[in-house]
Amino acid sequence: MEDRAGTIFIVDDDERIVRALQRLLKLSGYQVTPFADARSLLGSPDLPAADCIVLDLGLPDTDGLSVQEALAAMDGHPSVVFLSGCADVPSSVKAMKAGAVDFLVKPVEENALLAAIEAGVCRTSREREAGQQRALVHARLGSLTARETEVMQHVVAGRLNKQIAGDLGTVEKTIKVHRARMMAKMGVRTVADLVRLVEHAR
Repeated sequence: MEDRAGTIFIVDDDERIVRALQRLLKLSGYQVTPFADARSLLGSPDLPAADCIVLDLGLPDTDGLSVQEALAAMDGHPSVVFLSGCADVPSSVKAMKAGAVDFLVKPVEENALLAAIEAGVCRTSREREAGQQRALVHARLGSLTARETEVMQHVVAGRLNKQIAGDLGTVEKTIKVHRARMMAKMGVRTVADLVRLVEHAR
């Protein structure tokens, strides 16, 4: 069995399709959890653990696009691969514009589904890692004093210590102290690294 790391949620009220998808995905190395409707999915405490959701467009309690919208409001939300019983072009366009990995028509071709899910798991991993990095940077920014934040803004703008001192009405030696403390708190050694970190936070 190929070892794929990833937790996949299937949301479909057709038991035959769910069983077939579960069998395929488990054989492909995924952890799989099925749901019969949107309410049970969105109310699941395990939802944050999902890496990709295989989502039926037509559900008994709502449509898949509404579920996609609800998922998008979550921090670190899982990727979505849509399944539909028909080639619904307007819905597929809307789903893709909203960030779906793919929009596949039943009966789905196995390789196409596996490729879409693998892409979804990879996307979720990248986006969650980026989110964690942003949170780390924001925490570092939050640790700065008001004066250190001012100095950082000037440094990022390319100002020299002497220029910063003149702008802030202090002496260059004081700016050097604030600058050293700011760089240490931000975990960077060079101005280029600081600029990249600040841009990433934005």
